[in-house]
Amino acid sequence: MAYHSDTQAVHGGREDFRELGVHAPPLDFSTTYPVPSLESGRDSIDALAQGKANADSPIYARLHNPTVDRYEKAFAAMEKAEASIAFASGMASIHGVLQALRIRDMQDGVKRNRIIAVRPLYGCTDHLLACGLLGFDVTWVNQDRIADEIDETVALIVVETPANPTLSLVDIESVVTQSGGVPVMVDNTFATPLLQQPLELGATFSVHSGTKYLGGHGDVLAGIVATNEEWAARIRQVRILTGGNLHPMAAYLLHRSLPTLALRVERAQENARTLVDRLAAHPQVAALYYPGFADSDPTDIVGRQMKGTGSVITLEMHGGFAAATSMMQNVKLFTPAVSLGSTDSLIEHPAGLTHRIVAEEGREEGGITEGMIRIAVGIEYIDDLWVDLEQALESLPVLTRRTA
Repeated sequence: MAYHSDTQAVHGGREDFRELGVHAPPLDFSTTYPVPSLESGRDSIDALAQGKANADSPIYARLHNPTVDRYEKAFAAMEKAEASIAFASGMASIHGVLQALRIRDMQDGVKRNRIIAVRPLYGCTDHLLACGLLGFDVTWVNQDRIADEIDETVALIVVETPANPTLSLVDIESVVTQSGGVPVMVDNTFATPLLQQPLELGATFSVHSGTKYLGGHGDVLAGIVATNEEWAARIRQVRILTGGNLHPMAAYLLHRSLPTLALRVERAQENARTLVDRLAAHPQVAALYYPGFADSDPTDIVGRQMKGTGSVITLEMHGGFAAATSMMQNVKLFTPAVSLGSTDSLIEHPAGLTHRIVAEEGREEGGITEGMIRIAVGIEYIDDLWVDLEQALESLPVLTRRTA
């Protein structure tokens, strides 16, 4: 029976609990496992080394962990994917996808060295692609010009939607149509599987920083990739070879947080919508970036591709960098810190923090300015959040309100 995503989030990865006689997910800390026989052990190593999801014996925790496997199965169901592969961080998961491209090239006997990407992206993703560390060249394009760049050298197309930090929206179906069969990777962190399912729209990979909404409490570092089984096998091979495994305790925390994902996302999104309305009327705010605005979504992606607007708001401050700095310093309830998707509300300066590592021309191309503030709205009482933002805005010098 196919359950609603809210129900799937509660019951995913728990299908055998009655048989096991447990009510909470088992937590397996083992680093090594007894083998039933040498023959079985050899067969298990062969299967896992080839990227299979399971074998008779886990053999060793870098090859397989039952607690991690449970979460992967639960998350794959949320993304409507054949499989998901968990990593120690979001960046490790992106690295896993990029290295899996190399495995595909070795299998095909073809070398593809170019990646097409749409800015803005999360700062570290942008830097990883741009720095050349993994031997790829990157071509930055607008989302409607992807087809112009497709040729036999292209290994992957990378987009993030809503994008970090401008919240610009990318039409995934259009990107897939333009791709000519080239795999498409979507960073789905801001939307979560509840609001957007890239694989259903034709993408090959949906990647997440599990540290954000999936963990939801600011206490777990994780990444995860949802994809088909053919690509999952290659990505598991990368994880085995590079050791970017998710710790079982982190997998346990992620699995524990999954049942409340819908409640947290819904409350934070409701709070964000209210704050946007109030911020839009405040004279200190020069511009607002939010997927719910009609001019931010001319092709009706919200409602067609996304089920909601999410809970991140980005502001452009009158007074530029000085006003943005003062805003961060003057909040009392909001925490001035990077990250998002936690139960508490965070505020940060993208140009100086999350995207500091991006070259200046890359920040300019992505629309990231010195007067920009990103707010990750939590689940607190809405009026308390507004009072804090309002007093921080009111504490800014009056002169900045008149600055263009």
